[in-house]
Amino acid sequence: MRTTFMLLARFRKTYPGNIYGGKNRKRPYVDEPVIASKVKAIQLEEQNMFYLRHPYLTLEQSWGHAAELGRRKDFIQSKHVQRVNEKTKPHVTLEEQYDMLRVRDVWD
Repeated sequence: MRTTFMLLARFRKTYPGNIYGGKNRKRPYVDEPVIASKVKAIQLEEQNMFYLRHPYLTLEQSWGHAAELGRRKDFIQSKHVQRVNEKTKPHVTLEEQYDMLRVRDVWD
């Protein structure tokens, strides 16, 4: 009996090609855990949208609040110093350039 089912299994009609896409695709089975996870995801998205619609500070409160901390001036100054240091080459003396030639001074 098992041999018969095994031999007849290859004559069974299956879905052509990729079984998870297309016109004759294999449809997923929808049960309670799948529905519960979708409902939970939608509720989480709705909660995120609520927080985006109703911010903690108003526009008047949020305008210029970082200027009082004074971080912007320090940040701009540090970025300016960093850019200047990237553009300028380090000071190199003539002795430093010719030190590579004195590696093997055997007569000294």
